[in-house]
Amino acid sequence: MATPQPPTQPTTTATQDLTLDRTLTYRLHKLHKLSDMGSQHAYLRETGLSMSDGRCLTTIGTFEPLSVKDLAQQANLDKGQASRAAQALVEQGLVSKQHDSLDARGVVLTLTEAGREAFRRTMAMVKRRNQEIFGCLSADEQETLSALFDRLIDHASHT
Repeated sequence: MATPQPPTQPTTTATQDLTLDRTLTYRLHKLHKLSDMGSQHAYLRETGLSMSDGRCLTTIGTFEPLSVKDLAQQANLDKGQASRAAQALVEQGLVSKQHDSLDARGVVLTLTEAGREAFRRTMAMVKRRNQEIFGCLSADEQETLSALFDRLIDHASHT
């Protein structure tokens, strides 16, 4: 008895009749926009930072020390956006920018003491927002969704 091979393309009726508003990218984009609206207000209200600056602050605090290029990659920004946000954080006294000893043209970004306090406050807000967004799901559903996102991200990274 031969082992059945999995189909290369899904062939369910739901997939065949897929409309734009049911595609993954459309729905992810919509969720992204909806969650960003609430996050923009929360960043300003609770941290005094723009969402871009706040995301860069939390990225630097999580992965420091970082170059601007690494900041852009980790924060999912282009290099110009990352550079502007890093400079704004430097001007606010939250980030230190030092010359990179390995790259004469590069800089290394780290949090200052004030930046570490802002990082703690901002991460508390991020965790609260995350729970607000995912709070409609049970703990098991959240775990399953997280694992599915990890698989989709891994798959997209290799295609």
